[in-house]
Amino acid sequence: MGGNLSCFPQSPSTMQVMNHTDLRALFDQQHQASRRQVEVPLVVRRERLLRIQKLLEEHGVTLAAAVQADFGVRSPQLTEMADLMVLRTMLTHTLRHLARWMKPRRVWTPLHLLPASARIERQPLGVVGIISPWNYPLQLALGPAIAAMAAGNRVMLKPSELTPHTSAQLAHVIGQFFAPDEFAVVQGDAQVASQFSGLPFDHLVFTGSTAVGRKVAIAAAQQLTPTTLELGGKSPCIVASDADLEQAALRIAHGKLLNAGQTCIAPDYLLLPKGQEQAFGDAYAKAVAQLFPSFMGNPDYAAIINHKHYARLRVLVQQAEAQGAYVQWLDDGQGAQLASAATAPSWGKEAAQRQMPPALVWNVHSGMDIMREEIFGPLLPVISYEHLDDVIHAINAGERPLALYWFGNDEKLRDSVLRRTVSGGVTVNDTLMHVAHANLPFGGVGASGWGAYHGEHGFLRFSHQKSVFLQAKWSPASWLYPPYGAKFERIMALLRRFS
Repeated sequence: MGGNLSCFPQSPSTMQVMNHTDLRALFDQQHQASRRQVEVPLVVRRERLLRIQKLLEEHGVTLAAAVQADFGVRSPQLTEMADLMVLRTMLTHTLRHLARWMKPRRVWTPLHLLPASARIERQPLGVVGIISPWNYPLQLALGPAIAAMAAGNRVMLKPSELTPHTSAQLAHVIGQFFAPDEFAVVQGDAQVASQFSGLPFDHLVFTGSTAVGRKVAIAAAQQLTPTTLELGGKSPCIVASDADLEQAALRIAHGKLLNAGQTCIAPDYLLLPKGQEQAFGDAYAKAVAQLFPSFMGNPDYAAIINHKHYARLRVLVQQAEAQGAYVQWLDDGQGAQLASAATAPSWGKEAAQRQMPPALVWNVHSGMDIMREEIFGPLLPVISYEHLDDVIHAINAGERPLALYWFGNDEKLRDSVLRRTVSGGVTVNDTLMHVAHANLPFGGVGASGWGAYHGEHGFLRFSHQKSVFLQAKWSPASWLYPPYGAKFERIMALLRRFS
């Protein structure tokens, strides 16, 4: 499937890339439309969301094929689960609750302001820009768009240049379902993304690396554009001494190896009680073999996105080894990898060579690049600890992570760790799953990002909370008008007493 590009409307080499003039013209078109239609009724918002739903129903298979073409090896089943199903669930949840989310919220009015009343109205911001990444190129492009359109906004999307087939296909199908002033896709490289991030959006969403996120934030700040940054970082996975190692190893392996580790909330390093190294290593090897009996040539095991990223991962391993680390490669041991690579007609030898085997990296320390950089691959460094306080100190010494994972049964110990650490989100006794819960906000903190979306939290993120104060015919505020005198002092004394 991935090698046949004839089903796509255009090849990445021939796609139209916008210049700055065209980009600005598209923005102005959306901006003007958003100002002409400030009030966006429920029926309009629902109809737009239903169009996205129909888009996924009619073109989901083709979109999954485009993703596979970009990765070389990325099973349509993985895309169905991690991209399309997530989007369908998001749409169903949003459509079910949107009417309630849109209602004005009456708020309590203090005694000294009565008989006035007050409410909060939720209005569209206007135009929301989205810069999406390559690792989940459908979910992380359309997910923020769903939230933004539910809030009544127009959307401009800049997908990643590293997934050109997916970006071209998104541009094609979105153009079939939406007018340019509603929802438009902008294709292009990093230079286009830089120009895009400098447009005066009413809100800008970026998902990607912390390094690029800093540049996006600087560009947006020039226009006073508020941002939501979903970045990454070193997400720790803590195994307590009472954890079920077999279960923990399987769930950690799944979270780490989904999309070959190219997941922003994948466990980035493991904290393991001293003395359990051999037992966990054996359990992890068993879990990996259960999930992926082979690697190279296995259609269920995703390839690293390109040779540049593959080479980066190899360098991380080599540097760690040179500084004393021991790398435990988890091969299938059957010689099936090379044989499968040579005979894999649907993706070819080149893509199969980017299917990096998983590895545990032992004897690591904080001075290694593998412990300083977000890995974004199937490598899992392991740090042994004696005291849980050492774990807390190690986590708090670094930047705040996007996710934290805890495996153990002692609830008091668990809650102590959660109180003493700060992370974007937490999953207990599993990995990744907090992101699947529609009623939980998803986002980072500090260097792992700011702002959160998903469910009502996303709706609110892309809405303006307008304060409305409704004064009564008679107002006690008149007691505080000048000229000031004895009456004023008596009123102020009462207010101080009862405030």
